Amino acid sequence: MIELGAIDLNLLVAFEALYDSKSVTAAAQRLHVGQPAMSASLGRLRSLFNDNLFVRVGREMRPTAKAKAIAPQITAALDTIRATLAEPQSFTPLSSQRVFTLATSDYFASLILPKMLVAFKQQAPHIDLRLITVEKESFVELIEGEIIDLALGTFVDLPSHVLEENLLIERFLGVCRLNHPALENDKVSLDKFVAFPHALFTLRRDAVGIVDQILSEQGLQRRVALTVPYWLALPTAIATSDLLAAIPSCLKQHFLQYYPLQVFELPLDVPHWVISMAWSKLSDRDAANLWLRQTIRDVCQNIELELYGSRHASGA
Repeated sequence: MIELGAIDLNLLVAFEALYDSKSVTAAAQRLHVGQPAMSASLGRLRSLFNDNLFVRVGREMRPTAKAKAIAPQITAALDTIRATLAEPQSFTPLSSQRVFTLATSDYFASLILPKMLVAFKQQAPHIDLRLITVEKESFVELIEGEIIDLALGTFVDLPSHVLEENLLIERFLGVCRLNHPALENDKVSLDKFVAFPHALFTLRRDAVGIVDQILSEQGLQRRVALTVPYWLALPTAIATSDLLAAIPSCLKQHFLQYYPLQVFELPLDVPHWVISMAWSKLSDRDAANLWLRQTIRDVCQNIELELYGSRHASGA
């Protein structure tokens, strides 16, 4: 077996040029080398294949039977190498039938889906979308295994091979039913905030959120009368009770549009947080993934303009 590492593969390029042009001079011009260099390559080719390969007949260098036999394989090998080194085929959203899988929360999905579906209909009508629940304990494994294309949420301590980009800055608002007894001029005082029962969204199966941590620092405590693992289970419960709750501001429009609810500023200084998208460095330059990220970026920019009137998130 021939050891490829010991062979100058440029000789195959020289063979192709000689075979196509049937002239040492023309082959040298085609490859932008001198005629002596091409003659030297022909000598090395003859030694490699133990055959004359090209014989002068009149003004032409005619291929031998050996040269004719190996020419198709050499051409195919070079074409394969050229295709490998060429730019990958561009992604065309309009005709693509790609399936994208995203991991995200139910509330963020409800926020971006309407605009994403409009964008898909206009730009990529044959692309399908699959959403799964984002689980902070395992989503990195899903990205590493290329099971999901992107994750959308709030992330900390991502490994170096997982990239992240900020999309939206989010904050908490208070929400209660219309004409709630805690309301005074559309505000809720801290005393009344802790006096009424609360509903809490949590995936941890506990009854402690960031609001409880901040209250505890002030020596205060609220009663969490209801916990739910679904953001969209909250509005009905709140609208039919005296429960108070803290919700992401992105849910405000949905809650107020479909339920008899009122939002208010929390009587606490609760930190903002960033919603990001995360993806694998392996797919960072993939044309389809680039298009998906740009689509989500555009959707979030439009959402933030609607909610706040300006861009807040840095690096987005």
